[in-house]
Amino acid sequence: MATIDDVAKAAQVSTSTVSYVLSGKRPISAPTKARVEKAIKELGYRPHAGARALASSQTNVLALIAPLRAAVNVNVIMQFVTGVVQAARSYEYDVLLLTQEDAGGIDRVANGSMVDAVIAMDVEEDDERIPALQAARQPAILIGLPRDSGGLSCVDLDFHAAGTQAVRHLAALGHKHIGLLGSDHAVWERHTSFLERLLTGARSEATQRKVELTALPCASSEVGAKAAVDEMFAQSPRITGIVVHNEQALPHIMARLRELSLSVPEEISVVALCPQDVALAQPIPLTSVDLPAVSIGRAAVEMAMSRLSSEQPAETRLVAAVLTERGTTAPAHKRSARVMRPNSL
Repeated sequence: MATIDDVAKAAQVSTSTVSYVLSGKRPISAPTKARVEKAIKELGYRPHAGARALASSQTNVLALIAPLRAAVNVNVIMQFVTGVVQAARSYEYDVLLLTQEDAGGIDRVANGSMVDAVIAMDVEEDDERIPALQAARQPAILIGLPRDSGGLSCVDLDFHAAGTQAVRHLAALGHKHIGLLGSDHAVWERHTSFLERLLTGARSEATQRKVELTALPCASSEVGAKAAVDEMFAQSPRITGIVVHNEQALPHIMARLRELSLSVPEEISVVALCPQDVALAQPIPLTSVDLPAVSIGRAAVEMAMSRLSSEQPAETRLVAAVLTERGTTAPAHKRSARVMRPNSL
């Protein structure tokens, strides 16, 4: 489905110019307007009511619920927020940020007619906010995929496929013993949707490939991350490949591998699930599955605008997981003389 960004690129204009052509709020030269309209037609882009002047009750405000729970990665959260704000700006919308965990904020902004639509992040498998979002008169978009979306629109990375691809890549290189270091313990305990799907995909692929998978939570602190690495090797000393889904812990995990004199990728391969810029910023650019947080945030706004137009039913979009091979994965190396043992850690 074409987006407003696609139209802007094809017409060689800014997204705000496309928005002005759609809304008629500012005069646009005839040649520029013609280019935009041609791009809309060729791409099959459907102008949304959210991009035009709506009824007088329109607030031109989107609510973004980004709860700052324990162990949440604020850096990643802000990338999603950036995508939402950038896309909202192109529709001449402002964003109201709510950070509480419960449904109280939803009731307040919905019943008070403060916003036109609601976008909710950090979705759990059985999210207690869903009934309130269903009851709201405004359309709601979930960044995440709960067990039952209750008829709400959802957008997220295909974390199941991300887990599958990471394990498949390592298994294809001959790794028979793989570790997975994920989010903090608190995220595991909440059964956050992305983690559950990542684990399901990784475990399923490990079973199919007949490899051993040891999956553990990992604190983001230096002490916690190094302890998680030690525990991983204590449980499975023959691990030769690691999947890491914890952006904050990544530097500490890599540091602990160096302390254990395990060279990457000669003796231990590493695949990260993280934003591309994080993978490229490491001392050795990481083989990674990209987490396109900004793009997902933008997509959530596009979906909200679509729902506001009353032309688009609730939908689920899963962004394809793409693994990019770089410098941290290689064929499995037999460490027969240097098998990691609990008493060596």
